[in-house]
Amino acid sequence: MGTDDFEVFYRASRDVCFRSLLVAVGGVDEADECVAEAFTRALSRWDSVAAHPAPSAWVIHTAMNVHRDRWRKTRRRDVRRRLVSDDVPAPGLPVDRALLEALWSLPRRQREVVALRVVADLDTAQTAEILGIAPGTTTAHLHRGLTTLRRQLSGQEVSHE
Repeated sequence: MGTDDFEVFYRASRDVCFRSLLVAVGGVDEADECVAEAFTRALSRWDSVAAHPAPSAWVIHTAMNVHRDRWRKTRRRDVRRRLVSDDVPAPGLPVDRALLEALWSLPRRQREVVALRVVADLDTAQTAEILGIAPGTTTAHLHRGLTTLRRQLSGQEVSHE
């Protein structure tokens, strides 16, 4: 597999990888930098990444690891970084601001599961593997996250369980 194949892969999967990270990490700049780093790593290992059963899942997993490493290095506690201002939409993507705010209000693990299961359209097993949790835990986080989102987006009060 050559760089032409990588370019096709990049063009086809970059947006979904970015949106997944945007939901998971809560910041346009952070998501963009982590995804860029993950795609750079994918290019340097393109032969093995191309052979992966789900190359975009590999990129998302790598980008999430990049984010975790950066977070650990700065020793930040579970800070929800809202780097999208009202006048700066996500670059070229139709992203509803109210939905992003609701997603960013979820606990980190629920946000990550929703990003992988809903935005990236990964199955439960892939999501569990990427996050290092059991498939049942993945399903529980997805259920709780989606329930909270439904309540928030319909204007009902939400209690974080």
